[in-house]
Formats: sequence, structure tokens, C-alpha cells
Amino acid sequence: MRNKGNQPGSVLLMVVFILALLAATVMAHLQINTEEIQVMQNHLYAAEALATAEAGLNDALAQLRADAAWTTGYIDKSFNGGSYTVTVNGSTLTATGVTSRGFVAKVEADVAVSTDGPPHVVRIDVLRINE
Repeated sequence: MRNKGNQPGSVLLMVVFILALLAATVMAHLQINTEEIQVMQNHLYAAEALATAEAGLNDALAQLRADAAWTTGYIDKSFNGGSYTVTVNGSTLTATGVTSRGFVAKVEADVAVSTDGPPHVVRIDVLRINE
């Protein structure tokens, strides 16, 4: 006579079930880690775009220090594998940075430029980032 608790194959069935459960858990963790890596990369690329836009703003501020009447701006000036565009609208400078991966950031500054100089003193009254 056989005992009901000692049926052949019941241990094998339990092992297969536990392995399937472990495999599902490992796959879930891998998916979460993949998403976290993507979020981290997006954050890094966004910071790169912001740094590119800030470089465009700094370039424009340097031009204003040398020439208070400068209003030319820049169109797609190369920087660090990407580019920036700077527009001058009265006392507002708008710098848009684009990375080589297509991430975009915008920095806008309301400035006041002194009349004595060169070099002229340039004061940033308001700074807006990605608005």
C-alpha cells in the first residue's frame, strides 16, 4: 500500500513550481533595473541639454560684455556634440540647447547692460529654466 503523501512526482512538481516562481521574480527585478537605467540616462541627457543651453547663454553674455548693442544671437552653434541657438529680444536672451541625442533645454534671462565699458557690466535680473 502507498501513502497518500508519498505520491511519485509530487516533489518534482513542487520544484518546477518554485523554479517558475523564482524565474518570474528575477525577470521582474531585471525589468525594474532596466527602467531605472533608462530613467537615469534620460536625467543625464536632460542635464547635458541644460548645460548646452547655459553655454549658449554664457556665450551671449560674453558678447554683451564686449558690445552692449549686440543683438545678432546664434543659430545652431556647435557645442559638445550638440548645438545651441540664442535669440535676443530686447533685454531678454533665450538660449536653447539641443544634444546629439535630441534632448532640448531652454534658458531665458532678462538682463541689464551698463553703458560704460567695454567691458560692460551685465546683470541678470530674472532667470527662467525650461519654462
